[in-house]
Amino acid sequence: MKTVLITGASTGIGKATAELFFQRGWNVVATMRTPQSDRDDPRWMVTRLDVTDAESITQALTAGQSRFGGIDVLVNNAGYGLVGTFESMDEARVQRQFETNVFGLMRMCRAAIPQMRERGSGVLVNVASMGGRLTFPFYSVYHATKWAVDGFTESLQFELAPLGIRVKLIEPGAIKTDFYDRSVDFVHDRALSAYNDTVDKGTRRMNAFGAKGAAPTLVAETIWNAATKDNARLRYPVGSDAKSLLFLRRLLPDAVYRGMMRKQLLG
Repeated sequence: MKTVLITGASTGIGKATAELFFQRGWNVVATMRTPQSDRDDPRWMVTRLDVTDAESITQALTAGQSRFGGIDVLVNNAGYGLVGTFESMDEARVQRQFETNVFGLMRMCRAAIPQMRERGSGVLVNVASMGGRLTFPFYSVYHATKWAVDGFTESLQFELAPLGIRVKLIEPGAIKTDFYDRSVDFVHDRALSAYNDTVDKGTRRMNAFGAKGAAPTLVAETIWNAATKDNARLRYPVGSDAKSLLFLRRLLPDAVYRGMMRKQLLG
């Protein structure tokens, strides 16, 4: 029986993914910063893991391996969005965003690779975003982290493929989760009044865009397919918005694409 370890499994995409793998007969190590579970089953394990805490990563992986004999699939889902005007963001907030979305994901990969390498098999699934290949207003630092994850994942695929380890990149569009609420750190200093009108209009339109997003179960199904199908495919866009916007980004000249997005999101 195979085992999956999922970060950020308390809500949204992570929770939906944990449930799907469990329903399909896998052992599940559902990790979160504050462990909680009402399921008592030998195939279900909930444990603490904070991707910014290297010791908790080691402890969670060791616990999962001890109970189930190894981790076949790692799903790097933990993350959040730092949103707002860049001028309003202090250094600590920017560093925290990178610590979670980039360095935390790298820590997880570094911790999981050795036992996959020794076994000659395994799958790393990195949940990024369509925002790893295109951008929206007021998401500058968040986009910087997701573009970093995109480049890291594509390069990592080359070096791990000869070892039997497959690497996958999930690119969700807008998803109906708490990303636009609990998982967002919104920062804007209203004293920087030159931004206020644009911020009000842009955030209102972006939130409306997010409210129309796909269900997290759609991302979970995509993660399942990426993890269980033995192929060399790297990128998995999720949702009609991700697929259409990524297509337009490739198709249209840069100025035309940016003009279209500016009109749609900022008026």
